[in-house]
Amino acid sequence: MKAEYDFSKMKSRKNPYASKLKKSVTIRLGEDVIDYFKEMADETGIPYQSLINLYLRDCVAQHREIDLSWQKKAP
Repeated sequence: MKAEYDFSKMKSRKNPYASKLKKSVTIRLGEDVIDYFKEMADETGIPYQSLINLYLRDCVAQHREIDLSWQKKAP
């Protein structure tokens, strides 16, 4: 192994995983939702933000649709 390497002549290339990286967003969540995922995080040892991401990813994979029937007004 060399003591030093010269990277000045190295060709750069785009990160092949760049499209898979996470994007930072701001989202408003209820305290009860955050508390729920934080409790689950304590039980599993997985950070609560990762758990929220995993849950949403599962919704996407399962093509789940939200049930908004509670919003319909009675005639």
